[in-house]
Formats: sequence, C-alpha cells, structure tokens
Amino acid sequence: MRRARKRLGQHFLHDPNVIRKIVAAIDPKHGDRLVEIGGGRGALTAPLLERSDELHVIELDDHLADVLENNYGDCASLTVHRGDALKFDYLRLAADSAALRIVGNLPYNVSTPLLFRLLAFRTNIVDMHLMLQKEVVDRMTAQPGGKDYGRLTVMLAAWTDIEACFDIGPGAFTPPPKVRSTFVRVRPRRTPSFVVRDEAAFAGLVMRLFSMRRKTLARALKGRLSAGQIEAAGIEPGARPETLQPADFARLAELETVP
Repeated sequence: MRRARKRLGQHFLHDPNVIRKIVAAIDPKHGDRLVEIGGGRGALTAPLLERSDELHVIELDDHLADVLENNYGDCASLTVHRGDALKFDYLRLAADSAALRIVGNLPYNVSTPLLFRLLAFRTNIVDMHLMLQKEVVDRMTAQPGGKDYGRLTVMLAAWTDIEACFDIGPGAFTPPPKVRSTFVRVRPRRTPSFVVRDEAAFAGLVMRLFSMRRKTLARALKGRLSAGQIEAAGIEPGARPETLQPADFARLAELETVP
C-alpha cells in the first residue's frame, strides 16, 4: 500500500478500539446525511456505512479516492467526491434542506482554515465530530487570558458549542504523528451565544485585534473608537484583546458600525 503523503498531512487511523469509540460517539442513524472529510483508507468509512444509508466522502487524494471506490463502490449509500474540503461547496449536499453531519480526521496543516470554512456553512450542519491536533482543540476551548485564546476561540464561541470528548495517542495512526490528537464534538448554534448585530464587522474586528494582541485596545482601535467609547461599553481601554470575553468583541464591533 502506498505511503502517506506528507504534503497532504496524511496520518491514517488504524486502531480498532479508537475507531469503535469514535463511531459510538458519532452514533450515526439511518436517515442521517453524513459527510466524511478525508476518507483515507476507509478506517471510518466502513463502519459508518454499516450504520448509515447516506455517506458522502470528500477526498483530495485521487489514489485514495480510487481505493474507496474500489473497496466500497458497490455500496449504494456511498458517494465519493474528489476535491479539496477547503473549497468544497457543502451547500450543494444540503440543497434539499437536509442537514449535514460532518465527520473527519482533519489534516493538521489545514485544520484551522477548514474549521472556518465549515463555520460558514453552520446553518446547514447538525454537528461535527472531528479528530484534531490537541493544540487546536485547546485553542478552540481556551479561556480569556491564556496564550491559546485567540481568533478561533472567539469565533467558535459565538456560533458553536464544543465538547472535547477524548484524546488519541500517536500510535493510533500510521504513520504516527509527533503530536497528540483530540476527538471533539462541535454543535453549531441556531442563534449566537451573544448578540452579534453585524457578522462581517464582528469577524473583521476579531481578526484585526488578534493581529495586534499585545497592544492595548486604545492603541489597537485608535482612529476607530475613542477610549471613552470603549469604556462606555464596559470594557477597559487599557486591556489587551486576549483578556476580553467573546461578547466584548461583539460590543466593540457594534460601536464601530454606529454612524
């Protein structure tokens, strides 16, 4: 069998106990529309097919797409989509208003942009069960004030509920990665956990402030908001972005958009 391609960040899950634990956590039901990102050699694809009647697999590697089609092509419930999960139009799979359940062992080198890509389709997604580098999950679930707290934390805090389920050691993969992984459950929210009046303004402010995370808010927002305006929102102008609660970013973004 061909070796994993380092360029694509491939680490293939092979531990049967971990696979059983993952499938149990996903708990697929007939009637679910499952979408697996990166089917690889089929370690999760096979047990998911046993418990579902519609599984879409997005696979960038043509060789692995061939493997999946050769091994499971007779299964009418499987559709293999050859393409990049970062560019895939998930809306086309939910065109008939069916909600999607996302599953995947996300490559470490693109996990953060993939999370932002999936976030854009959150209204069409029921839940996401993902294997990620533990450090990424630490960032997803971080509290204000720590080094792990950042843009990813705040954006996910607005739109999702996150549960870190269990860690997975390097030995569960071939080749073994140099880091630990965490299996995480992400449930998009129908309404944000705090008021976000302008999504684009909120996202832009979060990105801008975390690009200057060591500056005080008064300095980072100079020319946009005065210290008095920041203070009137109940936020200390001398605070740094990494100390703010996620809802604070939304209040600042709302002030910026007031004419």
